[in-house]
Amino acid sequence: MKRVKLLVSLLLVLAVSIQAQSYQKTDLGIKTKINSTDVEIQFFSPTTVRILKSPVGKPFKKESLTVIKKPQATKLAISQQGDIVSLKSNKLKVDVDVKSGKVSYSTLVGAKLLSEKEASATFTDFDDAGSKTYTVNQSFTLDKDEAVYGLGQQQRGKLSLRNEKINMVQGNTDDYVPFLVSTKGYGLFWDNYSPTTFEDKPESTSFRSDVGDCIDYYFMLGGSIDGSIACMRDLSGQAPMFPLWTFGYWQSKERYKSQNELVGVVNKYRELGVPLDGIIQDWQYWGNNYLWNAMDFLNTEFPAPKKMVEDIHKQNAHVIISIWNSFGPQTKQYREMKPKGMLLNFGTWPQSGLEAWPPNREYPSGVEPYDVYNPEARDIYWKYLNKGLFSVGIDGWWMDSSEPDHLDFKPSDFDLKTYLGSFRKVRNAFPLMTVGGVSEHQRATSSDKRVFILTRSAFAGQQRYGANTWSGDVNSSWQSLRNQIPAGLNFSMSAIPYWNTDIGGFFASAYNRGWNEGAKNPAFQELYVRWLQFGAFTPMMRSHGTDIPREIYNFGKKGEPIYDAIAKSIDLRYSLLPYIYSAAWDITNSQSTMMRALVMDFSDKNVVNTNNEYMFGKSILVAPIVNAQYTPETILRANAETGWDKKEATDNAKNQAVSFAQPKSTKVYLPEGTSWYDFWTNEKVKGGQEITKSTTIDEIPLFIKAGSIIPFGPQVQYATEKKWDNLEIRVYPGANGEFSLYEDENDNYNYEKGAYSTITFTWNDASKSLIINNRKGSFPGMITSRKFNVAVIAAGKKIEKAVTYTGKKVVVKL
Repeated sequence: MKRVKLLVSLLLVLAVSIQAQSYQKTDLGIKTKINSTDVEIQFFSPTTVRILKSPVGKPFKKESLTVIKKPQATKLAISQQGDIVSLKSNKLKVDVDVKSGKVSYSTLVGAKLLSEKEASATFTDFDDAGSKTYTVNQSFTLDKDEAVYGLGQQQRGKLSLRNEKINMVQGNTDDYVPFLVSTKGYGLFWDNYSPTTFEDKPESTSFRSDVGDCIDYYFMLGGSIDGSIACMRDLSGQAPMFPLWTFGYWQSKERYKSQNELVGVVNKYRELGVPLDGIIQDWQYWGNNYLWNAMDFLNTEFPAPKKMVEDIHKQNAHVIISIWNSFGPQTKQYREMKPKGMLLNFGTWPQSGLEAWPPNREYPSGVEPYDVYNPEARDIYWKYLNKGLFSVGIDGWWMDSSEPDHLDFKPSDFDLKTYLGSFRKVRNAFPLMTVGGVSEHQRATSSDKRVFILTRSAFAGQQRYGANTWSGDVNSSWQSLRNQIPAGLNFSMSAIPYWNTDIGGFFASAYNRGWNEGAKNPAFQELYVRWLQFGAFTPMMRSHGTDIPREIYNFGKKGEPIYDAIAKSIDLRYSLLPYIYSAAWDITNSQSTMMRALVMDFSDKNVVNTNNEYMFGKSILVAPIVNAQYTPETILRANAETGWDKKEATDNAKNQAVSFAQPKSTKVYLPEGTSWYDFWTNEKVKGGQEITKSTTIDEIPLFIKAGSIIPFGPQVQYATEKKWDNLEIRVYPGANGEFSLYEDENDNYNYEKGAYSTITFTWNDASKSLIINNRKGSFPGMITSRKFNVAVIAAGKKIEKAVTYTGKKVVVKL
């Protein structure tokens, strides 16, 4: 009997010993071998864990292009029970099944978050332009009722990613960021830069990348969508502040053909008294296509660029200019980079050296993208950008084709060598590298002017570079407008908070048929006004497009409905600048998001897939009009034999008779859990219901959440025309609320050194009192004494009281 007991004890000791040898502790977590796979678990923080997998005996070493955070020492409790090795931080539990290889994530109280599917990590041998590597795949299992969002911007018209298959290769109107967030409060970042397929099926959700020396992904427990976004920015970099002027109104078109025309547009806006902060110069200021992107004013219609910029600045406006990621064969950049192997020989825009349309392929342009992955190439890029454009006072950069355009695609194009390996291996990170190159160089050159980059594509981590991404060259149609809302919301939930769109859509030629001026076509007028009203509630309000000029004076004159509707939206944007600029600080300081899917703020099952409404900041619900109410939505198409459809004349006759005077209506869903105030009427409405809202051509439905405090600024012609020394502070009762007003010097990086102030307003709903707390911080030029006109909304009207504030706490009873 004693021998039996001794034998059992020895076997138990042996079993424990074997278990103890099934993993190896590291400074960050564990390493283990499971079947034919090496697995490493690395905790970057108590809430964020990295998983690395590779075939056994194939050591991996990878320096991420996205992740800049260094892992911090995290206290872990590591234990093993049977085949399960558990790692616990003070926030998160990770279980590794050393038999099947499955990794699972749960909260400390045992709530399941996400699990890999068993035996779903695969490595398929792949020859990547002569380099032995793998095609990698990892599958997960999601809950049936779980919704996930993100993965950048897609023109799908849908919000949730469930039951979708998305082939992620950067394109003109699709920007891919392999980061998603879940309604269960976690985020997942797939750290791979090659063409990748995301697929969600009932049995599994997977990422499959064409090239990968290893599987490399991060799981992060944020507790909410906001929290998961904060974790991702902690990994990949925080978003800096943009200058205040970037949040004003921007005018552009394809393209201003002379410096006189460009400056004239600014002058005209000032004459009309319509606010404007920025003007944008599109391509060909450099001359012909063989000089593509020379970053110099070689076009004779731009004879005095420094004076041009000075003339714009004298009108208190700013100018940004189109730069590309490719060069024509006669440019200095091309001639310097080509001998060094810094150009990528594949088809890009433009396809012809001649400017005529369609492109004459008998005269190829010879334009080639540059190797953005090469640090020396990025140095050369900035050298010419600094000399040719930054030195004359250009205020920011419009980095077009930053995905870049890849035309006449051939599979062998992916075999081209870059500084970091094949183009295939790093394809999707192209926008991150090119935008980062400009941002880092400008920061190193000067801190007087904040970096501002408008760019057409994005990748994970790009928020750290001071870039605002637009949705590409989308069509001018109602369906395209409808697509923009979920596109912008998914992009924002990809941890990159700044996004915008070509107001009116880029390609608008269909609306010119039968009209001497397409801007006089009521069908386009209605679409443009509704798009502009949506654009007023995006992080950048920018009008742009081809075929039809977009300046306000092309649509009529003051006193006419379309002109007045455009002016009203621009004025509203400017009145909200204190709110918007404070929301931008909330992004920089607290990892917030400006354009917010309703699911981010409301536990209401009805908003999980809402793709036509959103929150702008934490207080304003925006429900854009995305269906035609006054004109037909149908756009006539060309007929190859007879030209335009014969119905054209009839339809245009109908359009000419359109009146925009009569009111219309639309449906709006107000999330439950709060009351809402109609912004236009101040009427209070209970949440958790769909209502019918009356609309006019100059108003879209806007609702304010109960408990909100919103500052309204003065009427101005540009963002910094007047100090914020007499703001209206509007309070919407029904719940306690808080708002922090942020102010700084409006441009430069002194805020990073503490040169800014915040004033926090607190509303106590029970006592009906507003507390204006002590001001925190200071900066040169700060207002030391000011007035606040406090206005509390009650029974559909405002109760107002003026208050003098000198930086000390004030309690306002109403």
